[in-house]
Amino acid sequence: MQKEYRTKSQNKFVKFRKIVLISTIALVFPICLGIYTLLGGRAYALMSMLFVILAILPFLMIYEMKKPQAREWIPLAVMAALAAVGRVAFAPVPFFKPTSAIIIITASVFGPEAGFLTGTMAALASNLFFGQGPWTPWQMFSFGIIGFIAGILFKKGKLQKRKISLCIYGGLSTFFIYGFLLDTATWLIFPYSNMTLEGIIPIYLSGIPFNIVHAIATVFFLAVISKPMIEKLDRIKEKYGLIEP
Repeated sequence: MQKEYRTKSQNKFVKFRKIVLISTIALVFPICLGIYTLLGGRAYALMSMLFVILAILPFLMIYEMKKPQAREWIPLAVMAALAAVGRVAFAPVPFFKPTSAIIIITASVFGPEAGFLTGTMAALASNLFFGQGPWTPWQMFSFGIIGFIAGILFKKGKLQKRKISLCIYGGLSTFFIYGFLLDTATWLIFPYSNMTLEGIIPIYLSGIPFNIVHAIATVFFLAVISKPMIEKLDRIKEKYGLIEP
């Protein structure tokens, strides 16, 4: 009886956690970005810290039914660090970065919450090198949403841990999601952009070459590193009973 009660309680909490997660990603973050944009991109440091807190909260809810251990945070911290360092290491090659690939790999193993958190932290940490600015919250959300959607698709069985599947998603998501969001941010927060529908078209067109390079880089790195990294992360996850997606 007690076991049945716990199962029902856990099921209710899982449903509640899903509602909180989807609401946070689909509603709270866009609303915050909207307010941030209306403020002209000011207070980006404060908004970045708020984004970190919002990204952590749904992730922490994974541990509601158990006591978290330090070892469960280590793989995620390592992946976020790799994503950030990878972006910095390839700084001489504009837009050709392994960051999105690492975020997608993380999401495929540890789930949407981990994917989103890794994306937000990677953007914030790497911008300590590239420079913080009005673009930082947009980059945090853009990298995070790529990981979040990847985690959801893996969880639903719509995306497999195979190179071809990963590469297709990686290329499309970086071009159409990350590229679209960052081009939109350019239109919204920078004063030199023409705040009309006619003004946004040149911005989108000028962003196409950079988005193509980013998409090609993501496909390349997924093709090269996804299989060995996913195999190692899966073994670590199984061996130590880490985060369940």
